[in-house]
Amino acid sequence: MRSGLVAVVGRPNVGKSSLVNAIVGSKVSIVSDKPQTTRRRIHGVATSDDAQIVFVDTPGLHKAVTALGERVNATALASTSDVDVVVLVFDAAKGFGKGDEWVAANVAIDRSSTKLFVVANKCDGLAGPKVLKELSQSDVLGADEYFPLSARSGKGVEEFRRALFAVMPEGPWYYPDGETHDLTEEEWVAELVREELLRLTREEIPYSIATRVTEWEWPRVKCEIIVERESQKGMVIGRGGQVLREVGEAVRKQMSPGAFLELRVVVDKDWQRRPGRIERLGY
Repeated sequence: MRSGLVAVVGRPNVGKSSLVNAIVGSKVSIVSDKPQTTRRRIHGVATSDDAQIVFVDTPGLHKAVTALGERVNATALASTSDVDVVVLVFDAAKGFGKGDEWVAANVAIDRSSTKLFVVANKCDGLAGPKVLKELSQSDVLGADEYFPLSARSGKGVEEFRRALFAVMPEGPWYYPDGETHDLTEEEWVAELVREELLRLTREEIPYSIATRVTEWEWPRVKCEIIVERESQKGMVIGRGGQVLREVGEAVRKQMSPGAFLELRVVVDKDWQRRPGRIERLGY
């Protein structure tokens, strides 16, 4: 039996979570078009006949301006220690640039024991010469292997998946066959609520939202939506409660049949700038 740990790193919104979801074959991390959707370290599990990969899906590395930003950066950087492969993902459509080099420079990798794979994501729709240009630009990283692919369309994902399984060392599996992530049911529902809010809200609201399940007495589940200012509360609720209704309907479809989901919006002033509050929210 073989098994190993793979940390997936990169700038915000380059498609790290979409890539992990595509390889695992099910939804492990929430995704959206908003940067910094992933805030915590999440393990996604892919299992073949004789090997298992535990992916560490990390928050996007960025120049932090809040305590929350500092915390998620620290989470991402800590995730690259003691892994078998670090996968650095960049957005091929936007091009390999200084930000991607900054990520590579800030990620500590022991190249004697850890391989570095570079993934040029979002290659669907790009001409071959453009893809080759971006891959050649990323060659400055001196990676072990380079992969052009599209997590969204699936192009190139299977080849990348096989390459990862091929380098897994001997060892016992970390999770039983069939498990795909390490989140509790409460954590997963809270993330699903936040995913829908990211989809439906705009401007500064997505970054001011945190979610947590406060009660789980099946089939009744209560989830708290935390915002930073009173003015944001009405925007999250929506006119006549429309936004909350849409969120609740979308999340219930992804829960077991019969679930009753109650959503409540509360104000916790400037929570993402208060380290103690960030820790209590699980980030």
